[in-house]
Amino acid sequence: MLTPERVKTHWWRGALAVAAVVVACFAESPFAALFGLLPTLFWCLLAPSRRTGLIVGALLVALLAWFVLPLGLAGPWVPAPIELYWLHTTLAAVICAIGARRGFVRLFLLVVAGFVVTGGVWFLGLEAPPGAEGVLPGPAGLQNARHEECASGGCWWALNSTGADADRRWHEHLAAQGYSPAPAGPITGAPRFCRTTGIAVTHMICVELTTSSADAVHLEWYDNT
Repeated sequence: MLTPERVKTHWWRGALAVAAVVVACFAESPFAALFGLLPTLFWCLLAPSRRTGLIVGALLVALLAWFVLPLGLAGPWVPAPIELYWLHTTLAAVICAIGARRGFVRLFLLVVAGFVVTGGVWFLGLEAPPGAEGVLPGPAGLQNARHEECASGGCWWALNSTGADADRRWHEHLAAQGYSPAPAGPITGAPRFCRTTGIAVTHMICVELTTSSADAVHLEWYDNT
């Protein structure tokens, strides 16, 4: 039963949960956000004391932020989207185990669940097009028409964009999202920009940008891992 005394004693558990929810809202999908929340919510129930609970809880929220907040960044220290399910869960479980020194079986099951979910997400994404990957939403004020295209190697997104200075604005937008120039597309020969992330597993997304005029461009982006 929730009483004023219990609220006074355990307010920090709710505060940690709220902080984690706010951070998780930046995840790439609702499912990723929900799964990313699990370690912190589990810790809110497992924490033995307020001091330990706040210290470890702050570490868990910071860890979650590392995995969901570095938008527009690239490099080996920027987590790949799929690493939220297994790497984040494993690191969070280790932190919880050190802080609580109990509940090892449940933490182990949480790690196993992370690897199982990772396998499912990987399998479902084999033939699916990538997510927004920083390409969308694009520059404001442009008219965009997106559609999915597929071939034997998988699926990708194609987008026709028109508007004032569309070519320049798309180049600036991709640069701001961490994409850098790469060798031209192997099939189309179009200018290509790629972004690589991943701490343990490399995740590369490439965008091919074909310019029809200063105000009209065609983009295609795909997983090039």
